[in-house]
Amino acid sequence: MIIQIFESIKLALSSITTNKLRSILTLLGIAIGLFSIIIVMTAISAIQQNIEDVFNSIGTNNFIIRKYPALQFGPHDHNKYRNRKNLTVEIGQKLKEITTLPKAIGISMGNGGRVVKFNNEKTNPEIYVWGANVDEVLTYELTLKEGRTLSKADVDYNKPVCVIGYGIYEKFFQKIDPIGKQIKVDNYNFQIIGVYNKRGNVLGQSQDNYVVIPLGVFQKVYGERRTTEYTVMARNKDLLEATLEEVVGALRTLRKVPPGKENDFEIITNEQLIEQFNDLTKYFKLGAFVVAVIALIAAGVGIMNIMLVSVTERTKEIGIRKAIGATKLAIRWQFIVEAVVLSQVGGLIGILAGLIGGNFVALLLGVNVIVPVLWIIIGLLVTSFVGVLFGVYPAIKASNLDPIEALRYE
Repeated sequence: MIIQIFESIKLALSSITTNKLRSILTLLGIAIGLFSIIIVMTAISAIQQNIEDVFNSIGTNNFIIRKYPALQFGPHDHNKYRNRKNLTVEIGQKLKEITTLPKAIGISMGNGGRVVKFNNEKTNPEIYVWGANVDEVLTYELTLKEGRTLSKADVDYNKPVCVIGYGIYEKFFQKIDPIGKQIKVDNYNFQIIGVYNKRGNVLGQSQDNYVVIPLGVFQKVYGERRTTEYTVMARNKDLLEATLEEVVGALRTLRKVPPGKENDFEIITNEQLIEQFNDLTKYFKLGAFVVAVIALIAAGVGIMNIMLVSVTERTKEIGIRKAIGATKLAIRWQFIVEAVVLSQVGGLIGILAGLIGGNFVALLLGVNVIVPVLWIIIGLLVTSFVGVLFGVYPAIKASNLDPIEALRYE
């Protein structure tokens, strides 16, 4: 049987090289089908891994409380959330006082698209100014490259100090010590007390272009009417659910939400963000799958056609094999293996092209290259199935040929 399989593989490869144009057209359908699904799965898997790494940076013991959800769909939803009362610094401070389970409750405000100036140089308008209390810095577990982070005294006394992200350090201070230097943000001077380590990119966007300043200073510069965000850290993962329940109950009380009415704020966890991202990408995956199925069916019909032609062309050969003792089963196996080899060659071409294309997209978006092993295995199994499915009929037709009639065939 093993010898027969290897002999069938040789015959299949010989058939491909003998009838080049016909083989190329047949293999092209298989290749397109596998290419369409592998390129999408490779690109999405690379993006998904990068997004999950970012979401996990929230911390497995943390959850975020916001006025708006992480993802919104359509103007109706935006209007619904916009009419909610803002989360305020005062409510956040009261929440810290009346809850016992959280290890820390960070309170923050933000404003993006700002420009930072140092001497005669300035950044692009892409800096995120982040007003925070001491707990906020703790919950995000930001690590320092040098200097120190915000202290309780900095926040309590509204000192004009800041800790800069690595992107600003890279722009201005690679050759000089930044500690103690002054930068200007929206015409306000801030003294640098520390630099945070590099956090990297997400979908080509830097996570290091930010400035952290005391929360009170942020309110003075940008106003107090903005909504705030609370980042709550549980003492450990086992206490996360209990901490969430306590904080939600306390916040509903502080915001006077009636019993039975839904929360007028959003709870965001890293698991929820990952789940929402997966919900978005499943439609792209489904679309790629549909395209792949259509292409593979068309390719399968092409394989059946090329195999039927092959049976006709090799009728005399089949007659000789049957005359010297080849069984129907052996003939069937020969043609089924040939059909599988044809589909696998096309599948491998499609998979290789899909991997190159998907990772090219990933590189353009600034995310890590990835090889979706599971989808490659699925692709190879699907192409084998297509080869068997569309090779069975030609194989049966070949095995049922009468050896005497086959030997007479010209």
